[in-house]
Formats: sequence, C-alpha cells, structure tokens
Amino acid sequence: MFVTAKTRLQSRLNSIVMVILLTIVLGLFAWLSQKHSIEYDWTANGRHTLTEASRDLLNQMPDTIEVTSYARENSLLRDAIKKFIGKYQRHKEDIVLRFVNPDAVPDEVRNLGISVDGEIIVRYQNRSEHVTSDQEQVFTNALQRLARNQERWVAFVEGHGERNAFNEANHDLSEWVKQLFNQGYKVQPINLGETQAIPDNTSILIIAGPRIDYLPGELELIINYVNAGGNLLWLQDPGSLHKLDSLADQLSIQFYPGAVIDYAGQLIGINDPTISLVTGSLYAPHAVTENFEFTTLFPMAGAIEILESDKWIGKPILTTGDHTWNETGKLEGAVEFNKGEDTQGPLILGLSLEREIEVEEENEIVTKQQRIIVTADGDFLSNTYLANSGNNELGTRMINWLSSDDEFISIPPKVASDTQLNISPTVLGIIGIGFLFLLPAGLVAFGIMTGLRRKKQ
Repeated sequence: MFVTAKTRLQSRLNSIVMVILLTIVLGLFAWLSQKHSIEYDWTANGRHTLTEASRDLLNQMPDTIEVTSYARENSLLRDAIKKFIGKYQRHKEDIVLRFVNPDAVPDEVRNLGISVDGEIIVRYQNRSEHVTSDQEQVFTNALQRLARNQERWVAFVEGHGERNAFNEANHDLSEWVKQLFNQGYKVQPINLGETQAIPDNTSILIIAGPRIDYLPGELELIINYVNAGGNLLWLQDPGSLHKLDSLADQLSIQFYPGAVIDYAGQLIGINDPTISLVTGSLYAPHAVTENFEFTTLFPMAGAIEILESDKWIGKPILTTGDHTWNETGKLEGAVEFNKGEDTQGPLILGLSLEREIEVEEENEIVTKQQRIIVTADGDFLSNTYLANSGNNELGTRMINWLSSDDEFISIPPKVASDTQLNISPTVLGIIGIGFLFLLPAGLVAFGIMTGLRRKKQ
C-alpha cells in the first residue's frame, strides 16, 4: 500500500475522530457518575449496605440528623467513619457529618464526656446520643432512641442527704445528670415527705446514698412504688441502710458489712486498696455489660448477696476477683484478710432484679417487665469519678436498661462468607513441612541435576 497525501489525510482524520469519540465517551461517563449515584452491593450478605430495618427507621425520621465525630486528624480513622456514615447518607441525604479535633477543644470534650478517639455524638430534635462503635446495630439503636418522642422521667429521691442531681459538689451527680439530659431524659427531684405518691409517669426512681434515716411513711411510698412495678436504681454506699432494710428484704438482697479491699489497682498506679477495679471477665454476662470493654472504678464499695426468691430473677452485673475480700475491720495501716471475719471474693458489687408483674394501665391489666439495679457504691457516678474510664458509659447503660431501651432492633454482624480457610492441624503440618523442607529440597535437587547435565554436555 502506497502512502499518498490523500491516505495520510484520511489517517489523520480517523485519529482525530477517534480522539473526539473517546473524549465524548469519557465525558458521558463522568457526567453519569456525577448526576446518577448508582451502587450495587454484590457481596454474599450485603455487608456494604444497610439492612432493611435501618432503612425503614431512617424513613421514619423526617428531620435533619447531625453527626459529630471527635476524631483526631488521622485520615485512616476519619475515612473509616466517613465510609460508615456514608451508608446512612445514601438513604437519607440530610444526615450532616462533621469532624472536630478533640485536642483543639478540651473543654468541650470534657463537658460532653468524650472518652474515645472518634467518638460520635448524634443529634436529632434537640436530643443526642453517644456512639463509640462502628457497628450498624449500635448506631441504628442510637437513632431509634432519638426517634422516640415519649418523655422519660427520672426521679431522684432527696431530703435524706442523698447525692444531689444538680449540685456541683464532688460527691454529687450533676455531671452524670447532664449526660441524661443529653440523651433526652427528663430529671426531677422528689421529696417523699412532700408527696402522697411517686408520680405514675416516673420511668426510673433513683435512691443515691442517703445519710439520714427514712421515715416510715417515706419508706412505704418506695415499697408501694416497687410493688406497683416501678423501675429502681439503688446506689447504696457501705454503712447504714438508714431504715431501707425492709426494701432490701422486699428485693431479696443483703448487703455485707464493711468495704471491699482490692489491691489490683496497684498494677496501674492506684495505691488505695478501697478502690475496686472491674474489667474484662469481672463483668458478668448481662445486657448492661454486653460488648463493654472499659475498666470501671468503684471507690469504697461494699458487696451484695442475692438471696433465694420466688419473686425476683437476680443476676450479678459487676463482680470482683478472687484476690479481693470484704473487710469488716478498721481501714487503718496494713489491711489484711482475716479468715472467719472477712468474706473472700469474688464478690458482687452490682446486680439486677427482674420480674414480670401485672399492672393496671389505662383501665387495663397488662403484664410489665419490671427492672431494678442495685449497686453497693454510689461514688462511681459522682462528679469526682464519673470521667474515669468507663464509669460514665456504665451509668448510661444502666439507665438505658432500666428504661427498657435495650429492647431495640436486633441486627446481627455481617460477616463475609468464605473469608476464612479452616485447615486441620494434620493438613497444616503437611503444608508446613512441604513449604519449609520438601519444596526447598526439591529446588536444590533440580538445580544440582541441571548443573550436572550441562557439565556432561
């Protein structure tokens, strides 16, 4: 074929046309990617998309959802959070995500109780929830709590020297109460000497460490509340029960005299043996402590015993190790275990009580699940100790469980199928011998044979 001026021109025109067509095609692809967001999740279990339960919940939330992540300027962590929240944003456009560097706003971090790098605060309709996990179930259940519009009242008993819900003193509970406000709870004090009954709309009644005795009429109000199916959080410090003995009898529990001694804190620099540490296996299997990974501190805690009962289902929540004991003597000098006087661990620091009870609601008899939590310490939620490790989170979990906020959408973890190779020890040994010995020996033998063959040639 001869190259002429005509064929050269045709070749140039063909090249120009091809470039133009290719540019148009690329431009169309770019336009489509900008104008039409189409995604397909071809994974076996759809692990890159939301479950139907989460999508349905988002459809029931018409207002804007604000998501604030307190993550340091670490691209890997922030990218992971963007990817996770992006799954929700694809189904609801008005989910606004912003990042805040916690190192730049220490006061804000302290006031909000931020304890984990990357911790998320979700806000919806002037309510907020803290999220410290990238699991869909955790985030979706936080959204469901925010979507609930009923009022949840938490009543703090006062008038007997209890820890105050609003005062800023070290032993009071104002910092924890701020967290309850942020989660949408309504908090009110209640003086039993000034009321004839505990209000029916009380979701949880809290008794937080009284220091003077209750009057018979006041105690009767509390017992009537429990008998009517009311939920209760009892934070009892070691020492006198201040006439609450009959309440303990009603709940089929017993407080040990004395305080718990725990020397495990010395491993992390805590030299006070009256501070009990709870971590890992010391959290009993319970909805309150499920997937709870933080250490909690209990200063000057006591111990509780669950008695046999045909009314209550009692379960431990917080326990101590075998090395602890309940000291009944004076806490002076070198404190030692005295067999026959002190009780050896493990001991129960906190427990739950449950039962089904028939109550009257709106002129109808309904069956209700009643829930009670009792701890032998109230300091762990005080202003002094709330920010220590997981104390704040534990208190939040207790309140959520008591108000039945653990009964949410159940979303099983999405685990990719066929991503694990299960090999028996025998086969694994054969493979190891093959790669470590047989294969290298074979290569060496092949090299020697090849060298000898070439020498003969």
